[in-house]
Amino acid sequence: MAKKLFRKWMPDPKKLYAIKGFSRIAHWFQDANLWHLNRNSVAKAFFIGPFWSAMPMPWQMLTSAISAMLFKANLPLSVALVWISNPITMAPIWYFNYRIGGLLLGESTKDNVQFEMSWHWISHSFVAIWQPLLLGSLVVGLALGSMGYLLIHILWRVQVNLSWRRRLHNRQFKKRFKKPTIQPKQDGIHKP
Repeated sequence: MAKKLFRKWMPDPKKLYAIKGFSRIAHWFQDANLWHLNRNSVAKAFFIGPFWSAMPMPWQMLTSAISAMLFKANLPLSVALVWISNPITMAPIWYFNYRIGGLLLGESTKDNVQFEMSWHWISHSFVAIWQPLLLGSLVVGLALGSMGYLLIHILWRVQVNLSWRRRLHNRQFKKRFKKPTIQPKQDGIHKP
């Protein structure tokens, strides 16, 4: 699959352990499953990252990293996938989540809600919209995470099947067009 591509971009755990300030918490990251690229760890990362990216909260990367450690998911992918929600996409994602939550609660949602990351907005506006926003974020996060998890399992399975078919085809091709070898002379006669 894209295993080689992921490996190319993933940090080397040994280099991380060598970082001066990282040594105090390095023992938390010693589990080899946090760094391996296999179907289960990548699928879990594709659940964790999108799930936390839909949540309207600070420190999404931290919660993603903690979740990856708890569920033995691939740590770098879990943290990287949180960046689906970034400063550019955050407001549209949260607005979409707010609208979904309002729809599920049967409440009318405000069309002109403006999201801001300020204490003033949180203390005044968030109080009025927190229920639909959090419900919508939870539903959208679970939906995105579930789709990512299932998609990785399906794509990984398809890639493995294609790889096995390619190997079988190559093996049969080599057998079919294999040059006959000439065996050494026995009793003065060449045997093909």
